[in-house]
Amino acid sequence: MNSKIALIIQREFMTRIRKRSFLIMTILGPVLSAGLFILPAYFATLPPEDRVIVVLDEPVLLDFNRGRENLKFNYLDPRQYTLEQARQFFRESGHYGLLYIPAGQGMDPDFIGRNIVLYTEGDVNVSTEDYIEDQLEQYIQKEKLKTQGVDPDVLARTKTSVSIKTINIKEGTEKESLTPVKMGIGYIAGFLIYLFVFIYGAQIMRGVIEEKTSRIVEVMVSSVKPFEMMMGKIIGLASVALLQFLIWLIFGIGLYFVAAVFILGDAMDTTNISAPGYQPDNDMIFKIMDTIGQINFPYIIGCFLFFFLFGYLLYAAIFAAIGSSVDKESDTQQFMFPVSLPLIASIIVLIRALDNPDGPIAFWFSIIPFTSPIVMMARVPFSVPWWQLGLSMLLLVSTFIAMTWLAGRIYGTGILMYGKKPALKEIFKWITYRN
Repeated sequence: MNSKIALIIQREFMTRIRKRSFLIMTILGPVLSAGLFILPAYFATLPPEDRVIVVLDEPVLLDFNRGRENLKFNYLDPRQYTLEQARQFFRESGHYGLLYIPAGQGMDPDFIGRNIVLYTEGDVNVSTEDYIEDQLEQYIQKEKLKTQGVDPDVLARTKTSVSIKTINIKEGTEKESLTPVKMGIGYIAGFLIYLFVFIYGAQIMRGVIEEKTSRIVEVMVSSVKPFEMMMGKIIGLASVALLQFLIWLIFGIGLYFVAAVFILGDAMDTTNISAPGYQPDNDMIFKIMDTIGQINFPYIIGCFLFFFLFGYLLYAAIFAAIGSSVDKESDTQQFMFPVSLPLIASIIVLIRALDNPDGPIAFWFSIIPFTSPIVMMARVPFSVPWWQLGLSMLLLVSTFIAMTWLAGRIYGTGILMYGKKPALKEIFKWITYRN
């Protein structure tokens, strides 16, 4: 490697890692990421607020159902209360809502189902509404079955739950399908690449603009070529991004082993495994651990590092060219949309690729270099054919080399241009200039 480029890489790397923001995000990044998964699960375990619903049940459909935990029904005698009196009682009681079930003519289930009203003083809770609808639908279904001469109890006893075990026989081997886990890994890997490309690509663009506006670049280009300076900045910042990711990865692996050793606790104690009637605790945890053990993480991490690195380098060259073309960040908006469009499209296709990783949409977007770093990572956990993976990598590297050359031509001219916002036509001319 050119010694001047190496010096620029070292300067960019050391400058970035010494910043307080790097240390803060390196520490807080895993914590915030864990919080995105842990906090929703924790909040889901919190008991819901106690609610009481006043019920005016004229046909007695709910049969004085007392509700469920944290949701109770307080019935009013339909012989003593009209709807207006029930509404007045509800307002004075301060309860959560008033459920009115009209009798109708002939106790027609369809009529009753269309005219049930729930009065509340605010927006109704979704789980509460779903529970009430479920209870009433069960009653109406039973009434309709009776009119057809079918005993609802007999029908209920015929219901059977089915659990299908899926086996993947792709490539001549039989393995249990782990689709939900693979979808989760693919989504997280693709989204991380999307996030890192935007964050660190934007940092390169801002850094180039700052050096250009402060005229530091005029001193630097007197001793190094503009292309050497661009490559040094790109690779230096890529090293910072990789270092930060590796720290997060080590932290995540360490957290996994801590959970395996301390959180499982007695669940991993096999001293009594031979005892009669022994049943392991925390079956779900063991199932999760066994599932994780079946994932080929070295292969997935290797692919992630490749697509992360070259995807970043591809877009970093473009961001550097944009930064060299303008004098202030507000002038970058005209260029940011066409650059961001493939990344946004990648996130949209990512969801589709997770659902159908072998489909034509997933295939083509995982081959096109501007979208392949994100979309291919959605397919990698599902065992992509080697020729498709190799073709995607080859096209990505080739496009990176070509785009770096084009960006270097733009960077070499634009870095010394001041006071003028160039049009696209003028930028195309810069590519043909002889520096």
